[in-house]
Amino acid sequence: MGSTVGEPDFGGAFAAAAASFTELDDVLWNPISTAAVARARPRFDELVFDACCGDGASALPTAELVGIGGVVDAVDLAEPLVAVARERAGERMPQLRLHVDDVTSWEPTGYDLVQCVLGVFFFPDLDAGTRHLIERARPGGRVAITVWARGAFDPLPELLAAALPDGGEGLDERAPRSAGLEQIDTPGSLAQWLTGLGLVGVRAEAVQRHLDLTPDLAWSLVLGTALRVLLDELDELDDEMIAGVRERYLAALAERGVTSIDVTTLIAIGRRAS
Repeated sequence: MGSTVGEPDFGGAFAAAAASFTELDDVLWNPISTAAVARARPRFDELVFDACCGDGASALPTAELVGIGGVVDAVDLAEPLVAVARERAGERMPQLRLHVDDVTSWEPTGYDLVQCVLGVFFFPDLDAGTRHLIERARPGGRVAITVWARGAFDPLPELLAAALPDGGEGLDERAPRSAGLEQIDTPGSLAQWLTGLGLVGVRAEAVQRHLDLTPDLAWSLVLGTALRVLLDELDELDDEMIAGVRERYLAALAERGVTSIDVTTLIAIGRRAS
């Protein structure tokens, strides 16, 4: 896939927008994570690495499934999101170990399951970062990767970019994925890519999902997903200018007749070669 150096700081954007991120839990992150965990099938007593854990949407249910005999190392760079996960877990999950760290340099290995839900687009180098995750699994261990499917969030990035001052001139249209993910946005291409990185027996499937939009939800998706990078890249935007962006963006949605968006994900499961 090649390097994505120079891409925006997705992790930093989520750290700065932790409250907006968590507001989308019920409508977006939790259903997606539930589907991913159901397919990864964490088992009692297993050792699990939950990479890019965010506010714990996949890590917490995984910790429930491995039980007190297992361990879940949940890692994310965004300290505010990890703090939310820690608060949610409280004292009831000693098996859940939360860390503020970079998953692409995480050293422990030997995990029965490595899972990453919508996190690989954080990586400066998509191939190298994902290969590093695969190498955290023990030989024969499972690796589960979730990414956005082709067309997810369309046409929100386009309409948001056009709503920016000067129509966002000079900005790339940035969907909620980094450069390179457009090459793995079908089940077949995702499975082929992961096989090339060292997994065997890879199965990938699309999990269809749509969101019905209200004006409030449409704007929450800007503030609480990687779409926010379009705003964060324009540091000179003040509150009045952002209000103008919101007004133009929502007007464009209404004019285009956009009442729902596709938030389909792809979930791939494979095993590290022995």
